[in-house]
Amino acid sequence: MTFYQDILSAISSKKKLLGIVIDPEKMQLESIPNLCKAIKKSPATHILFGGSTYNGTDFDKIVSELKRHLELPIFLFPGDYNQLSNKADVLLFLSLLSGRNPEYLIGQQTKAVNKLKQTTLEIIPTAYLLIESGVETAVERVSNTIPIGRENIELAIQTAKAGEYLGMKMVYLEAGSGAKHSVPLQMITNVKQNLTIPLIVGGGLRSKQAIEDAFSAGADMIIIGTAFENDLSFFN
Repeated sequence: MTFYQDILSAISSKKKLLGIVIDPEKMQLESIPNLCKAIKKSPATHILFGGSTYNGTDFDKIVSELKRHLELPIFLFPGDYNQLSNKADVLLFLSLLSGRNPEYLIGQQTKAVNKLKQTTLEIIPTAYLLIESGVETAVERVSNTIPIGRENIELAIQTAKAGEYLGMKMVYLEAGSGAKHSVPLQMITNVKQNLTIPLIVGGGLRSKQAIEDAFSAGADMIIIGTAFENDLSFFN
């Protein structure tokens, strides 16, 4: 069974999926054991590894160390085509459909092809939609794209559904790291109602209640980053 099929099976069983984002830019090898202890105490089902910017040389080493301490699947969540590691399990092959910068629609993906041919990563094509969050996030700054407005639910629906029609296997609604506001609940509900593929939601979720509300609104998987990063006892 593939990791994608595992996700579909979990969703059909009404299981709540929770991913924790680990940003290599903010990670030191010596801090991984302590981080993994906290993750094991959390309800996390997946690890997402990647960030908007990373120019270091420890990418493979960090993934290997995470694998050594955790049994959770590691999904690469790359900010660019250099953030690839055969040590991980899955690549979320993102296309930033909310923007109109060709570099992040298809350019980075094309550059990744030769590297991906040399890996055994399971590749899951994922429609990535950046939603306005009240501040300029790293994704917005790096991709040089304009997010979908919080009130423009119809555009979010159309963009997400276009991703499904294009063959994407998942849709990711992203408010961005450090977002002031999370993705609106009504947007989550309306987008989910128009999809037949899994919906991931992340960014700006700072409380357990916010997580529960996003699940209730229709998210199949919730992604937590900053809140857990700032407080490893967040789920305690």
